[in-house]
Amino acid sequence: MLKRGTIVAAFGRHYEIEFVGGSLATGYPLGKKSPFAVGDEVDLTPDGQITGHAVRRSLLYRSDAYRQKLIAANATQLLLVVATDPSFSDMLLSRALVAAEHEGLQPVIVLNKCDLAAALPSVLSNARKLLAPFIALGCRVVELSAKFDPSPLLPLLAGESSVMVGQSGMGKSTLINALVPGAAAPTRELSTALDSGKHTTTYARLYKLPNGGTLIDSPGLQEFGLKHLTPQEIEFGFVEFRPFLGQCRFRDCQHMAEPDCAIKAAVASGVIHPRRLEHFRQFTSESRHGSH
Repeated sequence: MLKRGTIVAAFGRHYEIEFVGGSLATGYPLGKKSPFAVGDEVDLTPDGQITGHAVRRSLLYRSDAYRQKLIAANATQLLLVVATDPSFSDMLLSRALVAAEHEGLQPVIVLNKCDLAAALPSVLSNARKLLAPFIALGCRVVELSAKFDPSPLLPLLAGESSVMVGQSGMGKSTLINALVPGAAAPTRELSTALDSGKHTTTYARLYKLPNGGTLIDSPGLQEFGLKHLTPQEIEFGFVEFRPFLGQCRFRDCQHMAEPDCAIKAAVASGVIHPRRLEHFRQFTSESRHGSH
């Protein structure tokens, strides 16, 4: 007799599955592959084998030339957590936004550690400068300090299935602990010398939020490969490009050195941020040449 439940934690090839009513079980996939993600609705046999998953409403994942890394299934919203310190990669933000756009996830950028601005005003201004191209897109940016007050984020989480993604050291675990009573997600001090965080979350877990909705925490990442997307899908993932697609002189314009390129003209006129065109060129170059 199969039982249907939701994967709430993933530890390699072991999955924790929660059933209606709150009971938990451990499940394992058949074979060597692990084609499941936290958030998947799965069927479990009495002896603990996962036989398949229900049709997904979304699947956020990253990929390089060698493998895919599933992040979360059935999410509706992507929380991209960055911080005033350590510094963050705007290119990684662009990558995650393209992946989210492809899966129909609503993006929210969370700028954490804003309390540091009192002692170090430049870190906040530098972070805002880096986020300016995304704010210009209409991306919602929430500024907060997870350590002191996560409440600015609460209205955006109610009723959503959110997945939290970010580089190590951005304060995701601190944010989880502030949002979810009793979560006890491990936190660790930053490695100042490396200007990056030490990985604290080693597996993905789904938390139920007190005010409704769910939140999936994922391990910190330093890369977000888009090998699973074609150059055309990447292009469509840059939402500010869409009004200009099809207006270039050449139908297969790569927005590089071609004459009469509508995207380059939009950059020149200030409608598209030049940094975003740089990101696009980098991603499509990787897509065509097989690197990640």
